[in-house]
Amino acid sequence: MTTALIKKFVPHYEQIHDSKVRASYGILAGSVGIIANILLFVFKLIAGLLSGAVSIVADAFNNLSDAGSSVVTLLGFKMAEKPPDFEHPFGHGRIEYLAGLFISIAIILVGVELFRTSLQKIFSPEEITVDFISGGILLASIVVKFWMAAFNKNLGKRIKSAAMEATSVDSLSDCVATTVVLIAMGVYYFTGINVDGFAGIGVALFVFYSGIMTAKDTLQPLLGQAPDADFVEAIEQIVNANPIVVGLHDLIVHDYGPGRRFVSLHVEVPASMDMMEAHELIDGIEYKLRRSCGCEVTIHMDPIIIDNPKLVLMRESVAQVIAKIDESIHMHDFRVTKSCNGFNLIFDVVVVFGFKYSDADLKKRIQADILVLNKTYNAVVKISHSYM
Repeated sequence: MTTALIKKFVPHYEQIHDSKVRASYGILAGSVGIIANILLFVFKLIAGLLSGAVSIVADAFNNLSDAGSSVVTLLGFKMAEKPPDFEHPFGHGRIEYLAGLFISIAIILVGVELFRTSLQKIFSPEEITVDFISGGILLASIVVKFWMAAFNKNLGKRIKSAAMEATSVDSLSDCVATTVVLIAMGVYYFTGINVDGFAGIGVALFVFYSGIMTAKDTLQPLLGQAPDADFVEAIEQIVNANPIVVGLHDLIVHDYGPGRRFVSLHVEVPASMDMMEAHELIDGIEYKLRRSCGCEVTIHMDPIIIDNPKLVLMRESVAQVIAKIDESIHMHDFRVTKSCNGFNLIFDVVVVFGFKYSDADLKKRIQADILVLNKTYNAVVKISHSYM
């Protein structure tokens, strides 16, 4: 059913990096959410009023808030589609992340309100009526919400949308919440014990927890999280597929919203290569990355001497010294200049965040180990950190 809806309502649905296509996905998800949640709200409210169960009424208003969240999703995707302007030269794509954050905050507020109402019902319980109509409505709600969770999860994975992922989690939390309410009705029906308020507390806590977790997920891209591992791997495969490329490093991804990623990296090529040929090579790689990964790319070219046996031996020796310190660190931009007492070995070393040595200590360690290797070697080391 999901695939059928996508094909019918999302023109050119395969072009997920296109902002207009993403907006169509968002409008589809928002429209389905609005319609389904309003219907669930109406039927659950009727069931709650008929039975007198606060947990059902609370669950109904939870669905109403979900309808509001779907409106935010729809508007967020539509606004994110806006082209760049003078005030926002990188576009408006991060509005999609803000929409996901707004949904998370709405979930948290609903959880707080549910907790307050349910606590009142524990201290002031009211008579509830259990009937098969209310039970049937709740069962149907669980089925619908489970489908909506799978629907939004599918769309979120297709276009890598944090907002849709948040909506999917919200729908799953609704499934759990409604199941708890249904169990509370069953307990009352078979035992006569009114656990409506306690069931409402359980629903509230679960909704609150879901809101906190989805807020965390939607905040990460706004705070500057590391890029997706699959995205990085795709870039590396495209770059390294060219036999002329010796290596790549200093890969940085700036995320201005889905479909609006800006990538910069350094590509090492043989120093003996013709400059115009190297430039054409770099242009070709940039074109492939834009087309395949849907990102803007800037590549800096680093010439590397690979046909000088003595220099190659020096580089391999230094690489072995660094590997003995820790295999997680690596070297790039290796070059050699003459000094009055020997040779300056100039290179960069990349370390991960939280490395066991400080930058200053690691630099001293490398310089000391290279002096042991050869007293005429003066290591000029720059320590940098990986953004991957």
